[in-house]
Amino acid sequence: MTPAPIRYVKMNGLGNEIVVVDFRLGGGPLKPADVRAVADNPATAFDQMMVLHRARTPGTDAFVLIFNTDGSESAACGNGTRCIAWLEHLDTGRSTFRYETRAGLLDVSVKDGTAITVDMGQPRFGWTDIPLSEPFHDTRAIELQIGPIDAPILHSPSVVNVGNPHVVFWADKPVESYDLGRFGPMIENHPLFPERVNVTLADVQSRNTIRIRTWERGAGLTRACGTAACATAVCAMRKRLTDRKVTVTLPGGPLVIEWTADDRILMTGPAEIEHEGDLVALLSAGDAPAPPLVPHERLP
Repeated sequence: MTPAPIRYVKMNGLGNEIVVVDFRLGGGPLKPADVRAVADNPATAFDQMMVLHRARTPGTDAFVLIFNTDGSESAACGNGTRCIAWLEHLDTGRSTFRYETRAGLLDVSVKDGTAITVDMGQPRFGWTDIPLSEPFHDTRAIELQIGPIDAPILHSPSVVNVGNPHVVFWADKPVESYDLGRFGPMIENHPLFPERVNVTLADVQSRNTIRIRTWERGAGLTRACGTAACATAVCAMRKRLTDRKVTVTLPGGPLVIEWTADDRILMTGPAEIEHEGDLVALLSAGDAPAPPLVPHERLP
């Protein structure tokens, strides 16, 4: 018997490529090899895959597993969370949602396709929470550098956990001028970070504007990383480099990040649909994937 189709939707948030798969009506789970096969297919290449399962906690809309391109799990993805909320808004007409992830509960409100706000929760700055493999009691600036000991290219980064671990290096020149693709993997896998780490270069341009580039744990260079924008913003605020609401510009575009008085990180930005199709056909087609459906068409 031919397996029933399972809808996937290819989306993006500021160019951060996202694939959404919904198993709430059946199907799953995905094996790491399946995740890698979807990532390797040109039609569905992604930075993160958001997989929705039936809610485990009353009052939530779904339990969401988040996968990197290498098949490993991530606990949080701000751009992906905006994408699933926008998709559900189009499907249901609702404007508020609550999702459960490995990092906790995320509340989302949708105004339109360009103004989707995710409550990313509370930042964690303790060295055991990030986590680090050795104690640093002031995580605003830890002892870590890139380049020669006597003339480092970058040094004294901030670290934080915003659902996943981040290290933020403060650049004194445009972030594009650094070879992040070369040293990003080395920092990601540095022994100081037992769960690996997302690596961001940040250029604070004013009290309310920051430019960043990110090497994403398990995914590599990315046009946009919502949690990196959140991590950079709260670290800059903690160092008193900016005000409590900033625009963080990534290669894919801007996100507005606010760190509220009650210790919540609010991230606002866009999401859009690229195409959708049948995950079953995609995985069974090998090198010749079934053509995607047009946007907003619904599988039977």
